Amino acid sequence: MAKRGPRSVLAWWDGRVRSLLFDLLLSGAVVWAGVQGDPVTPLAVAGAATTFAGLLVRRRFPLVAVAAAVVGTALDPYLVPTLVAVYSTASRYGPAVRTWAAAAVCFGAIEVVVWTSEGHRWDPAELITVVFVALPALGGLWTFQRRTLLAALRDRAVQAERERDLLAERAVAAERRRIAGEMHDVVAHRVSVIALQAGGLTLTSDDEHVGRVAEVIRTNSTAALTELRDMLRVLREDTDAPPSRHRPALDGVENLVEEFRSAGAEVDLVLPDAVPETSDVVGRAAYRVVQEALTNAGKHAPGASVRVTVVASDDDVAVEVANRAAGDARTDVTGSGYGLVGMRERVALAGGTVRSGPTDGGGYVVSARFPR
Repeated sequence: MAKRGPRSVLAWWDGRVRSLLFDLLLSGAVVWAGVQGDPVTPLAVAGAATTFAGLLVRRRFPLVAVAAAVVGTALDPYLVPTLVAVYSTASRYGPAVRTWAAAAVCFGAIEVVVWTSEGHRWDPAELITVVFVALPALGGLWTFQRRTLLAALRDRAVQAERERDLLAERAVAAERRRIAGEMHDVVAHRVSVIALQAGGLTLTSDDEHVGRVAEVIRTNSTAALTELRDMLRVLREDTDAPPSRHRPALDGVENLVEEFRSAGAEVDLVLPDAVPETSDVVGRAAYRVVQEALTNAGKHAPGASVRVTVVASDDDVAVEVANRAAGDARTDVTGSGYGLVGMRERVALAGGTVRSGPTDGGGYVVSARFPR
């Protein structure tokens, strides 16, 4: 059986249980005080039972409590239940007609009891009964106004929080659109120029090697433009735009390796007999790990052989990219480190782990493992 925590116990106590216990104690105390000092008669018992039942439902049905208090007062003259009923009515309905009507009925019941008592004589001091009825009515009105004010403050706080969240979302959307515009105007334009120039060089060059390299540049520039359009669509949150056909996934690692081979890199690829099926997030992250590792190997270890390995099991899938030491250290390029940081973040979002570092032979290895 689950145990109640401190908060759940407080919530349980602050709810209907506390109100019910309080009303039981209040009703019992009022009835008990009313029958003290007088002989217990059948009318007194009937009046006490009626009053007790009415006070139990005073929160939800205060007018029933008023009627029960009036009947109880008629059977056994005792004024406290009528005052409690007036307070409950004012607390529930506020400055409404039914509140003033309940107060008038209770005042009339009290006056009838006073006027019909033995040996009664008119005394102007009896007007103090108006004060007795007005005080609980004013107390109930104060409770009603306080409850209304607190509810309004809560609603205002909720509304303010919603507006604050909406403003934050609008600011984020505006910043995303600004970034998308900058990327479209600058990056997309530059890459388009590269693709056009490489395409022209492919057609006009007489050198076969130059033409092949230009074709690799053109192909990769075109692919970069396609992926850039997808990125801009995500930034602009344009869900109506059709997705591109080029989606990075684990089954695209072979084509990725071929692109690097076409650029002159020596890459050895080890794949399982069947490409493992993964989620889109895992497939995209694994593809980007291989892409970033091959790019870093080309920058920091040009001419070195690279080995790409994909291993799958029933529970997970792993990719590893390892390169040998560079033959010419003078061609090494100092990187910004953002690629590795982004790769770790992408792998973490996919629920995987990544390790990278130098090998004993002077090379470098990057390995990532993802759940299937």
